[in-house]
Amino acid sequence: MTDTGAPWVLGVDSGGSGVRFALRRTEPGPPAGTITSKEPVRTGPAGIDAGHLLDQLLPAARELMLRTGADRIAAVAVGAAGMATLGDALRAELPGALARSLGVRALALAADAVTAYAGALGQRSGAVVAAGTGMIALGTDLTTWRRADGWGHLLGDSGGGAWIGRAGLDAALREHDGRPGGSAALLARLNAVFGGPGELPGLLYPRTDRPAVLASFAPEVAGCAAADPVAAGILREAARHIVESAAAVCPPSTGEQPQVALTGGLLKLGPPLLVPLREEFGSRLPQACPTGAAGDPLDGSLLIAAALADGELRLPRDPRMLWIANGVTDHDRVSAKTDQDS
Repeated sequence: MTDTGAPWVLGVDSGGSGVRFALRRTEPGPPAGTITSKEPVRTGPAGIDAGHLLDQLLPAARELMLRTGADRIAAVAVGAAGMATLGDALRAELPGALARSLGVRALALAADAVTAYAGALGQRSGAVVAAGTGMIALGTDLTTWRRADGWGHLLGDSGGGAWIGRAGLDAALREHDGRPGGSAALLARLNAVFGGPGELPGLLYPRTDRPAVLASFAPEVAGCAAADPVAAGILREAARHIVESAAAVCPPSTGEQPQVALTGGLLKLGPPLLVPLREEFGSRLPQACPTGAAGDPLDGSLLIAAALADGELRLPRDPRMLWIANGVTDHDRVSAKTDQDS
């Protein structure tokens, strides 16, 4: 039977804690099917491992097509943590691989902050703070992108889950050592979660998913905050970092309150983080209108893919933030990349 409905599009959300895939029509609506992998895509010396992503993406796409009866996928949008600085291999390899394996001829490769933006605010101006394992703020006036932080757990992501977890573990180890700034409550949680300070280096340093391991301790910090001033102070500082990044990317004032959406799994920490966040917004960015996100980064990937398939993508294109390949095959993928970068 021939599929005569609206075209199908695939959205991909690749983050520090795993990868999600969703398939739907270009028409607005919920996904027809989703698949979640708990295995984060590896990052190596050449950046994000394109082969590792494809090893997960291609079987997931075929499974979703089988479930939904989709005959082909018109467009794919991949949002990936680190795309802006570590995405060269994805830009080089994914267009041809998807054209060859799935017949996809329209591809968007986006920083995960861009898909978070699209999921939260759609295709309108404003700013979005995406706070999960990492932390990045992104704003646009629909002409250019403005970015703050998102530099990874070693150089930044200040206020994100890995940052909070790292700060909590630091306070626990200070207590263990007898140094100032320690927290007995957080040391107790370190012992319960990781088996003690002596076990932590061996559990953490060899891992390729260190940010996710660090972020796994953030809920422990939030759980201690009500009774422990050190834990509460960590979350207040995280809120300050988040709002400072939001202020750095808000579009220039046009006479209207700028919309600033908050998105990401870190918000699940609840009042221990959300209360100081509200206070920081009130004192540091009073002109903004903080709002909840309409959707998440996976919704944003689907929105971008649908807009690309329909020729209605209005978000600014950028070689690092939102890179587009149209009509790509194995033979012309290099020229498509050159056209996009020029």
